[in-house]
Amino acid sequence: MVLPGMVHLAVLRSPMAHATLDSVDTSAAKDAPGVFGAWSGADLSEQGGLPCAWPITADMLSPTHNPVAVDEVRHAGEIVAVVAARTKAEAVDAVELIDVRYTALPVVTDMVEALKDGSPLVHASLGSNRNAVWRFDSADAGTGSSVDDALSTAERDGDQIVVERTFRQQRLIPAFMEPRSTVVDPTAEQITMWSATQVPHILRLMIAMTQGIPEHKVRVIAPDVGGGFGGKLQVTAEEIVTLMIARRLGKPAKYTETRSESLLAAHHGRDQIQKLRLSARRDGTITGLDVDLLADMGAYLGLVGPGVPILGAFMFNAIYKIPAYRFTCTNVFTNKTFTDAYRGAGRPEATFGIERMMDELAVELAMEPLELRKKNWIAHEEFPFTTVAGLTYDSGNYEAATDEAVRLFDYDGLRAEQRARRERGDVVQLGIGISTFTEMCGLAPSRVLGSLSYGAGGWESASIRMLPTGSVEVITGVSAHGQGHETAWSQIVADKLGVPFDKIEVIHGDTQSSPRGLDTYGSRSLVVGGIAVVKAAEKVIEKARPIAAHMLEASADDLDFADGVFTVRGTQSSKSIGDVALAVFTSHDLPDGVEPTLDSEAAYDPENFSYPHGTHLCATEVDTETGKVTIRSYVCVDDIGTVVNPLIADGQIHGGLAQGIAQALYEEALYTEDGQLTSGTLVDYLVPTAPDLPHFTTGRTITPATSNPLGVKGVGEAGTIASTPAVVNSVLDAVRHLGVHDIEMPCSPQRVWRALQDGAAGADTDGTPVTPAPAVATGGPSGTPNVLSTGAPVEGSVQPGGEQ
Repeated sequence: MVLPGMVHLAVLRSPMAHATLDSVDTSAAKDAPGVFGAWSGADLSEQGGLPCAWPITADMLSPTHNPVAVDEVRHAGEIVAVVAARTKAEAVDAVELIDVRYTALPVVTDMVEALKDGSPLVHASLGSNRNAVWRFDSADAGTGSSVDDALSTAERDGDQIVVERTFRQQRLIPAFMEPRSTVVDPTAEQITMWSATQVPHILRLMIAMTQGIPEHKVRVIAPDVGGGFGGKLQVTAEEIVTLMIARRLGKPAKYTETRSESLLAAHHGRDQIQKLRLSARRDGTITGLDVDLLADMGAYLGLVGPGVPILGAFMFNAIYKIPAYRFTCTNVFTNKTFTDAYRGAGRPEATFGIERMMDELAVELAMEPLELRKKNWIAHEEFPFTTVAGLTYDSGNYEAATDEAVRLFDYDGLRAEQRARRERGDVVQLGIGISTFTEMCGLAPSRVLGSLSYGAGGWESASIRMLPTGSVEVITGVSAHGQGHETAWSQIVADKLGVPFDKIEVIHGDTQSSPRGLDTYGSRSLVVGGIAVVKAAEKVIEKARPIAAHMLEASADDLDFADGVFTVRGTQSSKSIGDVALAVFTSHDLPDGVEPTLDSEAAYDPENFSYPHGTHLCATEVDTETGKVTIRSYVCVDDIGTVVNPLIADGQIHGGLAQGIAQALYEEALYTEDGQLTSGTLVDYLVPTAPDLPHFTTGRTITPATSNPLGVKGVGEAGTIASTPAVVNSVLDAVRHLGVHDIEMPCSPQRVWRALQDGAAGADTDGTPVTPAPAVATGGPSGTPNVLSTGAPVEGSVQPGGEQ
């Protein structure tokens, strides 16, 4: 985008993770060729703090996050100055002339260390690095029994067992296809911002609330956006900086980040330490689950960052009938880039935790891991089912999805091959990983969000305009960034109104043409936004009915509507909805008291989340000499309810699988102890390409949702949520008989090889693991898991009757 008189911005970012800003001298930059101005944070007195919309507790510590640092920087990459120039090159050159003097302050990058007494404080004025502590206890909530009773009973009872493990969810970077860009034009009556954002409506509201601009004077447009995955669900420092400089200069201003800036300073995701305790009877029946999380917020709070782990709180119980459950999350400040929602937002972390624990329990009990899951999951005839976390799953059939996945995967054949490879002592071993999952998506019933102190509702808006020629304009409040809204919404309206698909235009992503909406995230587009479109279409039909009846000289009660045509029941007399639209335009002969319009608007607030589910099976080959992991086969069968467009659904599944597999095998944001990001390029941050990923075999079962009229469930996050534990479980299954009990993600060749070397020290010369004394997992000095296991490994032995 190039606007008349537009200036280009470049920002100076701190190389220090924690330091005072002693001085910021911009004088040389101001004198550079083509420069219109240069500003430090102290120069920008109008900047308001960036918003956090999710105060999860009343006593949550909320530091001010200035778009441009004023007195102190708290993570590497924080903006300390901005330059506006005639060209981007001139702005970048001028930034190099800014002289900043820092005094280094102590740095803390490890969550465990950050909580210790005497640890360096990220925000000295807050007096603590503990941002908030949030708890859920099924006994207190009345949704289940006491976890303490379940755990203590299991510890005393020889017929029961307690398995304790600590897992690390590494820090990830969304790495969307196109880095972020923002253009602001302040020269008209309204200020217009074009931004590569997922949330134009929320961005507009937050600009008004934090910058003191009347909301009706702000227009936000999200043009084609090259991916988001939660990474563009934010009110960014760069957006506010661009707005401030454009207003100061009275000129359009543009900022486009480099990929390195994106990796360094756009928000990160995940970054949790999970300490889990699972109690069960020796027949495999689960009796209790205790979850204790540490979640790294980074140096500041993102728009919804504090609440991301809370979304996972309702999913650790997954598809299982767990009678006692407790969840405790401690959010922690560190001197790193702040975290926020990343594809799945809390649900992948929870699914990884429970699915890893199911495999660990299977090992301890010497049970086949798939049979253990079947023993504990909710049977299809038990729906609707209220879980120990208090959610009501409306529909599902875990048996059908699993049976189909097992068939497509050739589960028995692969287990037989695995046994043969072990018996031969092959260098390349085969592992089989399982992930049976569900998720809560379609965010969300407004009352539920209100009960969690979320700063907005979960409704969505849509309107339909009937044009005189019979064409249709659909205005939707959800904002697409690659999900295919135009296609799917046109399909829905074509089906509802009987209008040809190519006569439908979908309008989105502009707060002027689509003034009401809550945007796109949390797999809510179809199950919330799409249902709003359905409701608007139904209103169009009801508005058209009395007019069509008048045109047909019949009673409205005697009309049927199908395939876009009103027909007098029992006759051939009919009028199309296009005929009615033209009659409304002329308004020459309408019934008395009827408003001359078919245009309709609807807002839909879901009554429940949607709960897609599925079974993912992964076979990996692990080279025990090099640690290299190769995915041999990947099968997933997902139940996403009614499918509107199979091609879009498959694309969402494939993209989700790529990101979940990437966490398992490739991606990790790494910091040094002094807070420097060492994975700040795509050479170091390993986003997989097509050759790095396997062919996916996908299947579907269909259990329609009962909570919405289309019967649809979310699909955008399913692949990411389910795939990570499937892959990691398969890698461990390949080498567990060699004494390996855990491998921290990503399961790189180096980490797998090291685990094999460590495992060999605890195994007999024939490779049989030496069973250690009963032990539980403990965190290392920096929270690194050091997981021990007890009990015999699963060998896939044939049981009586030939069943595995």
